[in-house]
Amino acid sequence: MSVDGWNTVLVLGGIRSGKSEFAESLVADAPVVRYIATAPEGDPEDTEWATRLATHRARRPGSWTTEETAGEPRRLADVLESAEPNETLLVDDLGGWVTVLLDPEYQPADDVATIAELAEAIRTCAARVVLVSPEVGLSLVPTTPLGRAFTDALGAANRAVADACDAVVLVVAGQPAWLKPAPTTAVAAAAAAATVSASASPVSPAASQTGAFQAGTSLLDAEPTPEVQLPDVLTHTPPVAPNQEPGNPWAAPTMALPMVATGLVIQPGMELPMPDDYAGPQAVDRLATLDVPGAGLGVLDRVVGFAAATQGTSTPAAWGSVRVLLLNGDHAGGASAGAVAGESARRAAQARAGRGALARLAAESGASLQVVDTPASAPMETQPALTGEQVESALRYGWRLAEQAADAGVQLLVLGACGAGTEAAAAAVLAATAGAEPPAVLGRVITDSGEIDDAAWMVRCAAVRDALHRTRRSPRGAKDVLSELGGGDVAVATGVLLGATARRVPVLLDGPVGLAAGMVSRDLAGQARHWCLLADHGQHPAVRLAADVLGLTPLLDLRLDLGEGANALVALPLLRSVLALAAALPVHPSLAGDADADRADEPQADPEPDDAEPDDAEPAYTGPDYTDPEFAEPEPAGPGPTRTGADEQPASGWRAG
Repeated sequence: MSVDGWNTVLVLGGIRSGKSEFAESLVADAPVVRYIATAPEGDPEDTEWATRLATHRARRPGSWTTEETAGEPRRLADVLESAEPNETLLVDDLGGWVTVLLDPEYQPADDVATIAELAEAIRTCAARVVLVSPEVGLSLVPTTPLGRAFTDALGAANRAVADACDAVVLVVAGQPAWLKPAPTTAVAAAAAAATVSASASPVSPAASQTGAFQAGTSLLDAEPTPEVQLPDVLTHTPPVAPNQEPGNPWAAPTMALPMVATGLVIQPGMELPMPDDYAGPQAVDRLATLDVPGAGLGVLDRVVGFAAATQGTSTPAAWGSVRVLLLNGDHAGGASAGAVAGESARRAAQARAGRGALARLAAESGASLQVVDTPASAPMETQPALTGEQVESALRYGWRLAEQAADAGVQLLVLGACGAGTEAAAAAVLAATAGAEPPAVLGRVITDSGEIDDAAWMVRCAAVRDALHRTRRSPRGAKDVLSELGGGDVAVATGVLLGATARRVPVLLDGPVGLAAGMVSRDLAGQARHWCLLADHGQHPAVRLAADVLGLTPLLDLRLDLGEGANALVALPLLRSVLALAAALPVHPSLAGDADADRADEPQADPEPDDAEPDDAEPAYTGPDYTDPEFAEPEPAGPGPTRTGADEQPASGWRAG
């Protein structure tokens, strides 16, 4: 996890400012945190101090470990120097550390040298570190020698640590104000605010204030990358049916602002967040208590469990804001055999204009649409599909696309592709990562006239075979596979999956490109597959195999073939309906467990007015007598449906509930 690439952060704040809570939020996504407690135990009779310490301990999750350095102030630097790159440390706080440092028990000592050792340990620390410290520079000069010694030493420590840290934030009344962003970020942000047009992704304030650290990323190994403009986000209006007035589109246009390059480094072993392990099973168990007629939701209860885990609640809401990412990038050589020249560009232009199956389905679902042009891929059978630099750029580009969506409030991403040769590239990735045989995972080639082109299919198989033979002695790392075989669209899709995982945005996969990206992302961050949902495999052999390897069970078996991304949009209304139903239905009265629910099941007697007639009195009724033969419904003359009552009315349509 990282805050725009920063590896060490100093959180300053006054008493009761919320600095500790803010620091804890910065490391909330880390699976394990080493909490370094620096404060001494204090006077046993000081119950108020003991209560404060107990409150701090109670806030720490059970997965955190606690170490105390109050016994030896120099030990804090040793802990930082020995920390591993995959660790996350939270030091709370430097005020307690300075208190111990000035304790007569540890005097005489060179306080200046000890503070310098701490600052140097922070600079060379391989782990991610968040340090908390009181800010005393705004207070009055203490009137006692001991008070002045404390403020002088703490002020010197804060200055030295702030100089060593990548970022510094001041928390005032619970509100963070960043004092020290990365130098490149500060300069670029000022320039972007004045000169860059509003066409790229925003930098989320929440991401820069409470964003998670990324394993192995720091300003030392992160190189600034040239800014690449992100594509426009399109919001199409569904076509108006005859004799109907046009309505408002479901999704408002997405605002796009300049994004500052952060020098993100994507590498294997990244620590990204996982969905909630408890919310999913709780949501499925809750379904059994709802007032649902019949046997329930069947296999679609997995949708509820998935949404609950990714939203972190046992009562998940239906996805409101959805964005479709259509990746358009062709593969040269035999991978695109049988494809019509220019067809993928025509599909992309059609989507941008709001025409075609994908754009129409997106409009009907209220989903925004972003057409993404990915790098063209060289013939895999003769040379690498992408260079190493292109792979790095494509991964960061996909990550930025996911961040842009998260900053815009998107709750679900739908991944699709329309490039020529994508199926062969996905087959090559599966052969390299799962040991699949290319002919077994390559779908049949269908021409525009609906005929099967076996000759083109054999050319594609040969291209994949030759590419695998060419790379038989090459490494099989994630980036190597993307460079040699995957190409631009698979690399960008992989970046999207990683970026969406980092921002806790679920992804609805549909087609071979998305599944191939899921296979590659396992080596970069194994958590990514847990944020993916597969609506339908469409009988595609590559999708079925990759889904089986990734543990993604398709929810439906509609066997649609409308193009990658469009199949998922067909299933989206059904998935939304299931989530809305699960969230809205009440608990069954028999399980409500309260007296009002029990009384609701009992028959209630109608109250009688004061002038009610006796039970044996005849009711006063002057209407027609429906028992008279004149009003009886005639029997049907022949076979066919019969009515069961004279008061039944035909259903005129669905009623919104």
